[in-house]
Amino acid sequence: MAKGNFVSYLRVSTDKQGRSGLGLEAQRSAVEAYLNGGNWTLVTEYIETESGRRSDRPELEKALAACRLHRAKLVVAKVDRLTRSVGFLHRLLDAGVTVEFCDLPQLSGPTGRFMLNQMAAVAELEAGLISQRTKDALRAAKARGVRLGRPGNLTPEGRQRGSKTGCERQKANAKARAEDLRPVIEDLRAEGVTSVRGIAAALNSRGIVTARNGRWHPATVQSLLRRLA
Repeated sequence: MAKGNFVSYLRVSTDKQGRSGLGLEAQRSAVEAYLNGGNWTLVTEYIETESGRRSDRPELEKALAACRLHRAKLVVAKVDRLTRSVGFLHRLLDAGVTVEFCDLPQLSGPTGRFMLNQMAAVAELEAGLISQRTKDALRAAKARGVRLGRPGNLTPEGRQRGSKTGCERQKANAKARAEDLRPVIEDLRAEGVTSVRGIAAALNSRGIVTARNGRWHPATVQSLLRRLA
């Protein structure tokens, strides 16, 4: 029987699902059924539209913050709605918030934590296999002469949207790469290596490649330092 404060986290994978409510109502119903009875309060609800393989979840971060603020538990309709990444699940379990799954109410304590890790590992394997099968099917279709892609993306407007999306993705990847390199740059500066030429040489000597798997030059180091500023 549910007791205490709860924060609900719902996730769909596409904007279309989010707009139509497809999947959200089923998750919301599962949460309501799980909390039915007992002395509980649903503090708030957060809805995320994001792939389960991605770890940057702004709505989930808000949900976790709300849990800590209200001393609440995070309630999720299904474990696969939360994540398919083992590493992400570990970070979540270390966030100091109790997570309860409507489809697995018996998972609690050390045994529950162990089982969740095992389930996430299986889910991660499944996601990888699905991705590989999709790539293989697309390659086979292309070899047969099938024209891939959406016709709407071939229009000037579609190309412009695609270009904008690609640029935004590249910027996000470059920023993430820069953050990974921040500790390395800080260590080099602490050792007295401060010039862009010196940093480039040090990164190359350590076998660290650029985001495009190339060698570092003063210009690429300057770009890196601008992202870290």
